[in-house]
Amino acid sequence: MRFREDSELDPSQVEDVRGRGGLPGGRVALGGGGLGIVGVIVALVLALSGGGGSGLSSALTQLEDQSVSGNGNVSSELKGECKSGADANAKDDCRIVGYVNSIQAYWSRALSGYTPVKTVFFDGQVNTGCGPASAEVGPFYCPSDQLVYIDLGFYDELRSKFGATAGPAAQAYVLAHEYGHHVQDLRGTLAQIGSDRQGAQSASVRSELQADCYAGVWAAHAASTGYLTPLSDADITDALNAAQAIGDDRLQAEFQGRVTPETWTHGSSEQRQHWFSTGYDTGDPARCDTFKGQI
Repeated sequence: MRFREDSELDPSQVEDVRGRGGLPGGRVALGGGGLGIVGVIVALVLALSGGGGSGLSSALTQLEDQSVSGNGNVSSELKGECKSGADANAKDDCRIVGYVNSIQAYWSRALSGYTPVKTVFFDGQVNTGCGPASAEVGPFYCPSDQLVYIDLGFYDELRSKFGATAGPAAQAYVLAHEYGHHVQDLRGTLAQIGSDRQGAQSASVRSELQADCYAGVWAAHAASTGYLTPLSDADITDALNAAQAIGDDRLQAEFQGRVTPETWTHGSSEQRQHWFSTGYDTGDPARCDTFKGQI
């Protein structure tokens, strides 16, 4: 997955708050507000391994829509180093900036009234409009402050802990998924979730699968945004590998030794791959209606 060398990056779409210290308590933004690509399942993994408090039920109730947020700035390093597609091809941070730019360029064109929002780079823990969050939950979108949050160390975790190839296209998929939640927020879809947050047919699962589909739609149009060269079959395989690696069924089988669909929050590996593929094959957001019928 390569950037066009002469494309112009806009690092103002990223806030960098890395290196500003952690938060007391290590609470996690889950449940009532933050929506992420792995979210509650990671909390479950931590609970089962003794590192996440008293278990899944407590993780699900930790968020109480606290009004805390960090208003970071674009670091001088990002401003100085992330100027072009050539920089994105050469530097990891700039590559993520480029993905954010491309994803938002697509949605600004595809969705009337789309409002660009920033991605916040953090390390360890961060204050958000959805409450204090730790890196263990993975990347997430907070509807309370309309920001995407990511500890870039998640990409290493995706490879080492979850067994994904975690190449550039997988990294782009992760961000496109989170911006899919922003699209849902703007369209009022997130309001449909309510308290229906667990189960194979739950609104939570439907929301996550729709975000996967929206990620596929962006991938279908990525080259047309002017930032990226056309995606290859290997790129799509890389993205699908990431979707497979973080399916609820796979994570539960790996970390708790059994699959419990009644506690699913994001969907199975097969479902996540299916809906990403649906978005990519059709290139049509209207084909991403996961809220009708069985999924």
